[in-house]
Amino acid sequence: MVIISLLGGLGLFIYGMKIMGDGLENAAGEGLKNILEKVTKNPIIAVVVGAIVTAVIQSSSATTVMVVGFVNAGLMNLAQAAGIIMGANIGTTITAQLVAFKLTDIAPLFVFGGAMIVMFAKMKKKKEIGNIILGFGILFIGMGMMSESMEPLRESAMFQKVLLTISDKWYLGVIAGALITAVLQSSSATTGILVALANAGAISIAGALPIVLGCNIGTCITAMLSTVGTNKTAHRAAMMHLIFNVTGTVIFLPLLATGLLADIVSYMSPVVSKQIANAHTIFNITNTIIMVPLIPLLIKVVTWIIPGEDEDEKQGPKYIDDRLLETPVIAAGQVIKETIRMATKAKKGLVLSMDAFKKNDEALVQKVYENEKIINILEESITTYLVKLSKCELSDKEKNIVAATFHIVNDIERIGDHAENLADLTLQKINKSLEYSKDAMEELDSIYSSTLEALDIAIESYENRNVNKAKSIVDVEAKIDKKQKSFRERHIRRLYDGRCNAYTGAIFLDILSNLERIGDHSTNIAESVIENN
Repeated sequence: MVIISLLGGLGLFIYGMKIMGDGLENAAGEGLKNILEKVTKNPIIAVVVGAIVTAVIQSSSATTVMVVGFVNAGLMNLAQAAGIIMGANIGTTITAQLVAFKLTDIAPLFVFGGAMIVMFAKMKKKKEIGNIILGFGILFIGMGMMSESMEPLRESAMFQKVLLTISDKWYLGVIAGALITAVLQSSSATTGILVALANAGAISIAGALPIVLGCNIGTCITAMLSTVGTNKTAHRAAMMHLIFNVTGTVIFLPLLATGLLADIVSYMSPVVSKQIANAHTIFNITNTIIMVPLIPLLIKVVTWIIPGEDEDEKQGPKYIDDRLLETPVIAAGQVIKETIRMATKAKKGLVLSMDAFKKNDEALVQKVYENEKIINILEESITTYLVKLSKCELSDKEKNIVAATFHIVNDIERIGDHAENLADLTLQKINKSLEYSKDAMEELDSIYSSTLEALDIAIESYENRNVNKAKSIVDVEAKIDKKQKSFRERHIRRLYDGRCNAYTGAIFLDILSNLERIGDHSTNIAESVIENN
């Protein structure tokens, strides 16, 4: 019965923490994404960012996994990653401090209040606030269940003997803490169990401290597992997390073994549950203060442990990573970046193909084909990622962005196809040694210039969610349509006058058609921006 109640309470505790974290994350929304994007090489700022992000998403493991994803994508270097990982360890102590307060008696009020808001609030933001309150209440109900289930352990001679052994042989407690946290994949859950034991009067601070130190080692397992299939730099980031926490534990062992750490936390508070939370906080803050100046050395150590260089950049996605799906608001931001990258590749294909046409350059044609292969890979990768992201917990705004991006990616892929068509037409021109009049080339230059302007507007408006910029495409699109019609008629006249043969004429008209279609797809992208803002 003790085990059943304990597991039920633990399940509610973890579930409450998840609901509260998701609510905070969605309420923070763009703010959370902006915070992470502003990480600089300044380690202090990186530590603060790591602490804030982890306090919001309620999981240092999730933050570290996210950092591994960023490093793997090349968006963050090891120095930035080190600061955020250290900050994450501080941020996770917020949960321990929260659960140290005995709020179990009023927890049902939080559940009732949160449930009412979730059920009856119409605005998404208010629903998220309801989720935060609901999760907070469920968390403390779970804590209460764990405490009640552990009360019989006070009288258990065997349990007291185990705790006495841990107190005397602290290394067993460190190992136990590491193993429990590795299984639960949450240092907050392990700390929650310890606080529940303390509230039940079943554990002393001497028995809890070795487990607290051990749980900081066990929490590294999530990040280590997340590095499967990543590059060497991402492996180094996870290794840095492990070294940081193990080194901190080693530094604190003399304080643990001599009883000095127990004396410090006992002096700070007479309540054992508060002592456990304070020990967790002291460990992580002190460890961070010691290790921040040593970040350059830490980077050298992990580079020595995991030597070698990463392979050249792959043709595939750069910004999206499945690890980031743990934090959908971040993943949504990254998929936009990847889509912009794909759009930039499509623009590059257009520029290369028209340059190749003007210069009769086969080497440029080959570059268009290579570029198109990358666009096709990105289209498949982004679409697959969007499907996964659409199944995550997203705000209404992000749902709209994800839905719109499905169509935008398709439009970008079609722009790439039209650029490839232009390259094919260029090869025909080169192989047949075709020549065009000055008038014809000036007309192609004119419509190409307008098409490029339309594509620039589409990319810029999508990147900055700029509705006014997006609306400006209407005039450009009208200009493209007008030019296509006018230049088509002029070219037909040249055919009648015998200044141009049928073969060159067909290629000319095909180029006009492809450029006009690129303008159409650019307009689709801009219209999507208008509709979803």
